[in-house]
Amino acid sequence: MNNDKKNIKDKKPKFNPYWIYGVIIAVFLAIQLFSNVGSQDGNTTNPTQFFKFVADGDVARVEIVNKRVCKVYLTKEAEQKEIHKKSVPNTLLPTTSRLPNYKFEFGDLQIFQNQLNEVIKENHLDLTPVYITEDNFFGDLLVGILPFILLIGVWIFIMRRMSGGAGGGAGGQIFNIGKSKAKLFDQNTEVKTTFKDVAGLEGAKEEVQEIVDFLKFPEKYTTLGGKIPKGALLVGPPGTGKTLLARAVAGEAKVPFFSLSGSDFVEMFVGVGASRVRDLFKQAKEKSPSIIFIDEIDAIGRARGKNAISGSNDERENTLNQLLTEMDGFGTNTNVIVLAATNRADILDTALMRAGRFDRQIFVDLPDIRERKEIFEVHLRPLKKAKDLDLDFLSRQTPGFSGADIANVCNEAALIAARNGKKEVDKQDFLDAVDRIIGGLEKKNKIITPAEKKAVAFHEAGHATVSWMLEHAAPLVKVTIVPRGRSLGAAWYLPEERLIVHPEQMLDEMCAALGGRAAEKVIFNKISTGALSDLEKVTKQARAMVTVYGLSDKVGNLTYYDSSGQNEYGFTKPYSEKTAELIDKEISELIETQYQRAINLLEENKDKLTELANVLLEKEVIFKDNLEKIFGKRDFNKEETEVVKE
Repeated sequence: MNNDKKNIKDKKPKFNPYWIYGVIIAVFLAIQLFSNVGSQDGNTTNPTQFFKFVADGDVARVEIVNKRVCKVYLTKEAEQKEIHKKSVPNTLLPTTSRLPNYKFEFGDLQIFQNQLNEVIKENHLDLTPVYITEDNFFGDLLVGILPFILLIGVWIFIMRRMSGGAGGGAGGQIFNIGKSKAKLFDQNTEVKTTFKDVAGLEGAKEEVQEIVDFLKFPEKYTTLGGKIPKGALLVGPPGTGKTLLARAVAGEAKVPFFSLSGSDFVEMFVGVGASRVRDLFKQAKEKSPSIIFIDEIDAIGRARGKNAISGSNDERENTLNQLLTEMDGFGTNTNVIVLAATNRADILDTALMRAGRFDRQIFVDLPDIRERKEIFEVHLRPLKKAKDLDLDFLSRQTPGFSGADIANVCNEAALIAARNGKKEVDKQDFLDAVDRIIGGLEKKNKIITPAEKKAVAFHEAGHATVSWMLEHAAPLVKVTIVPRGRSLGAAWYLPEERLIVHPEQMLDEMCAALGGRAAEKVIFNKISTGALSDLEKVTKQARAMVTVYGLSDKVGNLTYYDSSGQNEYGFTKPYSEKTAELIDKEISELIETQYQRAINLLEENKDKLTELANVLLEKEVIFKDNLEKIFGKRDFNKEETEVVKE
């Protein structure tokens, strides 16, 4: 019964202030309309006929209104004449005054008066014009105030648009611009995401679960003297599940949860950001225990005084100062926890990162092979997948993929299966989806000459041959010369998951990457621009060996890498010009040595390289089995774990 009453109440139209404006306008129009009803009665005539009526003695009274309109009243006898029978006025509204029989407008008043006096004098009539001035108060008032109404309406419209919306709610009105824009999730707002929906991320889940547990059962910790942490910062690459973790916290905590983005504090008006921070924490304190989640906190948390352009945005620094004060200032925030997420922790202000503000930094890393399998299980639930689908195989095919990438793979596989008219998503659909995401869309209709196709085939065969011959290089799984994305060919490898990398492993990878250009040199005795991506990868790797990891004997055990990111915009090098020349020389020697090594390997196996390239030209796509048939099995006993594209 109560629900029925509530539904009836909800169906009732809500009050809108614009209705008042509409009623006022309607009243003005009605008054204007009905005030002119009397003036519209009476037949129209012209001055010539009027003077004839006067000469015939038919006119009893003449009224001149506002010096431009003449109202004519006939005598009782004249109204009975056949010519004037249609002049008797009819009106729908009752009136106490007599209405005119005729009405017309004239030009110059003086000329009209002279002509009328002349007709009266000639016919010896007793007729005197009466002069009347009529005012339309409401019409004149409306005309007078209408421009001001329009100006005020335009001003209100512009102010509402500038303040972030034309509707209600915080920030929607110009006077509420300093209010917080945070969305509140509480017991009235159902959040269905739980920790069961977050696959992998065991360490991160354990950290945030403890925060949720503290809010649910604070006495469990306070009896031992523990204090609630002020904040937790989720740090990690894009797509790893930082915001998903926060949504799970909102679903599990069962306490008021305020969610907003760092950019919500940024506004064109001075002081708005700090005002919104104050209002946000005021609301959180009133509903404590509560959680505040600030996504992409680097929008306001960048280190003060170290912006790309000095002094470019002082408003952002004021907002950060207010946030620092609210989190751990002179006052206290009882049972208010701040969660934040960013993938740029290196640029955050050190005052924001200290203990007492963000007490915990939770690193949300890319998933490993076991966690990728769990993520696949979550995203495969809504799909109609084949029964024999191997999740272990899929997790091996997606090294370096984040949770968002895996979700994209599952969705892309479903779209590919639907495009091909299948009833379920099978293994090949997932392989095609991985190829599509890593390499781009296949361009089978791309125009390519036979000479270019042959060059691409030998280039990719060179990569495959060198990587197969080297111990630490990742063995090849698949090679294609079908254009895909911006590349004319692509190769997929099966690398190891390494936590630390040795110099010989990096050198073998560099040599394999240069195998494509080396094959062009060995077979055609000339090189092309097709090795651009290989050269970019090798140059970055060699520079990292020399300047970051200290793997160069001549430069020594030095690193010029700044993990804090504070020198990101510096204009000076942390080494001398002599050292710069040494670094450039070392990088060049590393690359040229591996290039020559690749050439020597291919010279020794030129016949097998040619055989592999011919197979590739014929089939366009070759796999690991084709290489084993030509080169034999690899001699290196290494466990093959994952697949990656070069």
